[in-house]
Amino acid sequence: MISDSPVPAVVPAGRMAGMEQPVLGLPGGLELRPWQLSDADVLVTAGRDPAIHRWNRLPEETPEGARRRIERMHERWRAERSAIWAVARPGREAMGLIGWGDIDLAGGSAEIVYWLLPAARGGGVAVEGTKRLGEWALNDLGLHRLRLCHSVANPASCRVADKAGYSFEGTMRSALLHADGWHDQHLHALVQGDA
Repeated sequence: MISDSPVPAVVPAGRMAGMEQPVLGLPGGLELRPWQLSDADVLVTAGRDPAIHRWNRLPEETPEGARRRIERMHERWRAERSAIWAVARPGREAMGLIGWGDIDLAGGSAEIVYWLLPAARGGGVAVEGTKRLGEWALNDLGLHRLRLCHSVANPASCRVADKAGYSFEGTMRSALLHADGWHDQHLHALVQGDA
């Protein structure tokens, strides 16, 4: 028999907006914290980095544009559409970005996004941040499925996914337009109960 009742939301609307964005600790004295307007220059610097610019489609060219982007990050938290953190040492400026985009509370899913400035690369920061945000999204927020997607031409992100425990699920053909054309993407996922 088919029920007339709709499928309940995995995470009720208002849950995320009703909480303050937390500061989350990482190994090595790093933390994930909300972006601050004083971090605007970091977004401009990131937009000029060739590796960040290659894999991320949203570079900021001016401090004014970067400040508007940071304000939108806070608005999107309240609208329950994304949850973006700065990777930083306590009291210092950001050295990277990591967070959840494409949040679907009702469907219980989100997609991770991240980048690191050159000085923060190579030490496992992306892996630790991805693990920590997975714990927060699954255990604290209550999502069910987390995605990590990356261009097949970006093997570093494939290593992050593997080390963070995201299972490889397949290749999405011609899935994302980059500056140099359409890229196939690998799809990795972590679901409730994997860890």
